Amino acid sequence: MKSTTVADPSESLAESRHLYDRLQALEETQRATLNILEDFDEERRSSQRVQKATLNLLEDVHEERYKLADTQRALLNMLEDIETERVEAERARLAAEQAKSLLETVNKELEAFSYSVSHDLRAPLRAISGFAEALMEDYAPRLDAEGRRYLGLIQANAHQMGQLIDDLLAFSRLGRQQMSETRIDMAALAKAVFGELAALTPGRQLALRIGSVPAAQGDGTLVRQVLMNLLSNAIKYTKSRSQASIEFGYLPESGGGAYYVKDNGVGFDMQYVGKLFGVFQRLHPVTEFEGTGVGLALVQRIITRHGGRVWAEGAVDQGATFYFTLPKGGAK
Repeated sequence: MKSTTVADPSESLAESRHLYDRLQALEETQRATLNILEDFDEERRSSQRVQKATLNLLEDVHEERYKLADTQRALLNMLEDIETERVEAERARLAAEQAKSLLETVNKELEAFSYSVSHDLRAPLRAISGFAEALMEDYAPRLDAEGRRYLGLIQANAHQMGQLIDDLLAFSRLGRQQMSETRIDMAALAKAVFGELAALTPGRQLALRIGSVPAAQGDGTLVRQVLMNLLSNAIKYTKSRSQASIEFGYLPESGGGAYYVKDNGVGFDMQYVGKLFGVFQRLHPVTEFEGTGVGLALVQRIITRHGGRVWAEGAVDQGATFYFTLPKGGAK
């Protein structure tokens, strides 16, 4: 009869507990390992993010380096441009100083020329005119008609020469004359100038119509000279008309607003309009219409000094119209 060994329950319980403890420890180890792996994965992802950020930063630095290089090139170009501008400005300054010096020299020469014209040329001219007048007064009875005609021509040409000298002096001095700008009542000025001119031509049938014209801003003396020349031309070139019809008006839509002097005189051919405002340029012989050919050039120079412009329209035997612009002088 075989004997059977019975396990001690306490030992089985101890082994079970030991096995349970080992399982628990293994689970703890497994959880710890998983946590470590998770931490490692997180660190890996974090490292990847850092690497990506580093790459982005490097790219940004690289891009900034290119931008900095472009900025440096732009700055160098700007410095070169500034240096070029400085050199050109210095050249312009030197050129301006030279031009100023030349202008002063020219002005002095013009003043000397004006003095010479005023004194040296007038003296022999006065002598010619005086002797011709003395001959006409003292020796006219001894001269035949042809001789008296010659003396008359001498006197007339001496007078024409004197007028030409006056006009040239006025033209040369205009560029150096100081301007004093005021508000000008253009209608009143035109009326006064026309009255003076009409008094010099008694017996003529002269009619002036003044439209609605605004005031202007400018040098009153110079603008008076403009109206004097234009109105005297209108009177002169209408002398073949039984009734001279002259108009002074204003066209607001013409050239931004323009004054005009219109007449019903002999007019001119528009193909020669470019010659009107040149010095000594005449469209009619002096034997037909007196004058020196300086008046309209003087008009243009005065208007140009005021910042305006002047032009003309006309037709042969149909009259002429002269336009000019001036700065506005406020309400009429």
